[in-house]
Amino acid sequence: MFPGLSLLNDKLGFTIFLLAHIPLFGLLAFYLLKSNNINSLIYYFEIFFIVHLILHLLYLHHPKNEFKDWISWTLIITPAVLGFIDLALV
Repeated sequence: MFPGLSLLNDKLGFTIFLLAHIPLFGLLAFYLLKSNNINSLIYYFEIFFIVHLILHLLYLHHPKNEFKDWISWTLIITPAVLGFIDLALV
């Protein structure tokens, strides 16, 4: 489903997709620990989580969409709902 990754076999594409998240979480942790303006980071992440959910809903019936198990949807929906609640309360 992802440009570039869809050219690889499923196992290699999944491995690259998964490993690509490690530096992202490292950068996030570094920024959270060193930033004086954490609120703006949290705001943009909440927006990202909501847009991320919308994209998954738009591509729900895509023939190559394999994000259909309860674990994937828990990891997709929970941050979006919590982000929406936090944005609504601000």
